[in-house]
Amino acid sequence: MPDHDPAAHRALTARLRAAGSVFAEDEATVILDEADGDAVRLRSLLQRRLAGEPLEVVVGWASFCGHRVRVVPGVFVPRRRTELVVEEAAPFLQVGDSVVDLCCGVGAISVGLIVTVGLLDLVAVDIDPDAVEVAAENLAGRAVAVVGDLFEPLPDRLRGAVTVVAVNAPYVPTDAIALMPPEAREHERRVALDGGADGLDVHRRIAAAVGEWLRPGGAVVIEVSEEQADASAALFAAAGLEARIRHDEDRDATVVVAVRPA
Repeated sequence: MPDHDPAAHRALTARLRAAGSVFAEDEATVILDEADGDAVRLRSLLQRRLAGEPLEVVVGWASFCGHRVRVVPGVFVPRRRTELVVEEAAPFLQVGDSVVDLCCGVGAISVGLIVTVGLLDLVAVDIDPDAVEVAAENLAGRAVAVVGDLFEPLPDRLRGAVTVVAVNAPYVPTDAIALMPPEAREHERRVALDGGADGLDVHRRIAAAVGEWLRPGGAVVIEVSEEQADASAALFAAAGLEARIRHDEDRDATVVVAVRPA
């Protein structure tokens, strides 16, 4: 990480803070690092950020599980809270196990699991072709990324054989999308955000189908809001899985872990 002129860092921080950035100092550091002394590039990066583009899109990457994953305009930007999905899924896994990353976006969960566990028999699925294209770049041949609707594109060989289904499905209630920060509601596609009237439409579909894909003792690990967690866990329990909830206060992260009985 290069050393930055303190005065330049303070000035950039002030401009970002005035524009409403909650993490202005950290953002200033990232932008200065990315500009690498190029004044023209610095101006371009700053103008894009001040215009409301997510920082991760401006610089072209997001930090996830200690690694950079590529992002592009329009795709869902990985959040730090989703690292909890990786942390809860990894203990179920050994090298070579079968994993499905549903609603994979740019493949952040897949990358996190591979760097944590090792090479896996992993298929990442998303309905957004642009996200799948970026996921394939991030996975760099270590796993397969395919376009499709949830379980629909999976090969039949995975039926009843999957150790972990890891999911960050859209779970924002439709009426709440308008209340999201503009970085999300204006720069990420609605299909990656909208979970239906109560936010759990996709959770219902996954709960109804996941049992036939999990091996005995296999688990689905799915992100949700703290307020929705009980309702989501009940969906998986009703489908015959043993469900529990894990919340991480520091990251404001919540997941449901639902295990198929052995």
